[in-house]
Amino acid sequence: MSDEPIIDLSSDDYFMGEALRQAMKAWDAEEVPIGAVIVHEGRILSRGFNQVEMLNDATAHAEMLALTAAEEAFGNWRLTGCTLYVTKEPCPMCAGAIVHCRLDRVVYGAPDPKGGAAGGAMNLLQHEGLNHHCTITAGV
Repeated sequence: MSDEPIIDLSSDDYFMGEALRQAMKAWDAEEVPIGAVIVHEGRILSRGFNQVEMLNDATAHAEMLALTAAEEAFGNWRLTGCTLYVTKEPCPMCAGAIVHCRLDRVVYGAPDPKGGAAGGAMNLLQHEGLNHHCTITAGV
């Protein structure tokens, strides 16, 4: 038997690795290196990386692009049962979209204490006044 580790293709580490690959695409395009993937029942629905400069669009964050693609792939704007993996804590704009899309869970890598909206500067993903709340896993 091999001493090679078994790769759990449904683990947070695996999907964060996929998000990091997207972040490398952003880096290669001279964008802020943030990547995202959205997963439903162990399958990747969509991928996105920052394209703000490329598209000349302030809303072209990795999360926003991944959300739009996931809605199309899922056939519904309500992404219930889905998890977003993103390399950096979402900003307020992205957190608002995540709440509106009804994602169950957000997993992020790097915290953003000054601008993060998943517990850094604020926590919109679990705000009592909003109609939906996400489970948050940080530091993956």
